[in-house]
Amino acid sequence: MINDFNFYAPTRIVFGRQSEDQLPQLIKSYGGTKVLVHYGGGSARRSGLLDKVFGMLTANGIAFVELGGVVPNPLLSKVRDGIELCRREKVDFILAVGGGSVIDSAKAIGYGTAYDGDVWDFWDSKAVPAKCLPIGVMLTIPAAGSEMSSSTVITNDDGLLKRGFNSDLCRCKFCIMNPERTFTLPPYQTAAGATDIMMHTMERYFSKYEDMTLTDAIAEALLRTVKDCVVEVLRNPDDYRNRAQIMWAGSLAHNDLTECGMEKDFATHRLEHELSALFGVTHGAGLAAMWGSWARYVLDRHVSRFVQFAVNVMGVTNDFAHPRETAIRGIEAMEQFYRQIGMPTSITELIGREVTEEEIAEMAKKCCRRGTITIGAMEVLGEPDMVAIYRMAK
Repeated sequence: MINDFNFYAPTRIVFGRQSEDQLPQLIKSYGGTKVLVHYGGGSARRSGLLDKVFGMLTANGIAFVELGGVVPNPLLSKVRDGIELCRREKVDFILAVGGGSVIDSAKAIGYGTAYDGDVWDFWDSKAVPAKCLPIGVMLTIPAAGSEMSSSTVITNDDGLLKRGFNSDLCRCKFCIMNPERTFTLPPYQTAAGATDIMMHTMERYFSKYEDMTLTDAIAEALLRTVKDCVVEVLRNPDDYRNRAQIMWAGSLAHNDLTECGMEKDFATHRLEHELSALFGVTHGAGLAAMWGSWARYVLDRHVSRFVQFAVNVMGVTNDFAHPRETAIRGIEAMEQFYRQIGMPTSITELIGREVTEEEIAEMAKKCCRRGTITIGAMEVLGEPDMVAIYRMAK
């Protein structure tokens, strides 16, 4: 069976070494006259990228204000600061300079500026947005794919609630991608980003719909490419060709292309959100720590899918007489790949100690919103399943 689908990916991509020079014209083409330049820590400033952005805006008569300080797992408090600034300064366009955390924060600010109530209402399922300020991106960290997705993930400082929200209103107008901007990414961040990219496709690949041959082939090629390229860039950080493959893959992995005809699962993501909310860990590393346990938990009801992954993505020889063994070797090969690039494969490796039963219970309760929701699609998981997977991942 092939699932019906709609594919919508309106973001304009400007890719290459000279792509940054098109920034002013792009902003003007989408009606920007007063821009919020939104960014994270000091790397954008130290690299000279912010000075370049400010210089281009000034030279082209585009007014701007700035707001930095976005942290990994972006916080609602910073979003509220941005909303207040945008309203006060009458901002009509937001430029996110950075990676997924900055983009998600920019999207939330865009929603909140155009909304009379509390912006958290959207993540708390109390309201649906009607508008969002237009957003552009200058991407420096390929990982989250937020530059081409309808998704926004924000952490509420009050209670450490990390939640996602989806709406086409927040899709970015454009994204500028210069792979040279990724040369200085630390190895750990490079590896975690590649893990996140691959997981965005794996969360769609592991679907109860298994008849979309073309989508499967695209997904498998993307996974093999990122797997090979990240090993090369960890050896040679200035490898433009392989950095470019990873950067483009990050967008394709989360713009719904690898979901066409499928049904996304995203259980591993939902489980990891509670890890990164509670412990402040890097999202990609948290995904690596959780995936193997999720895979083993659901394996027996979906053996053929895991066999296909093992053979077509991980290069495992198919033992036709023992399909479950082939599937297990595929999971083990994936975990070995994580170790090869410096990613953890358990929560203990991730946080440096064993997680407690109390912490497991807290994460599961938050993940299921105290028993009010389930997660997953290929395999629907309730609170007892979540507890079991967290325990397996210890």
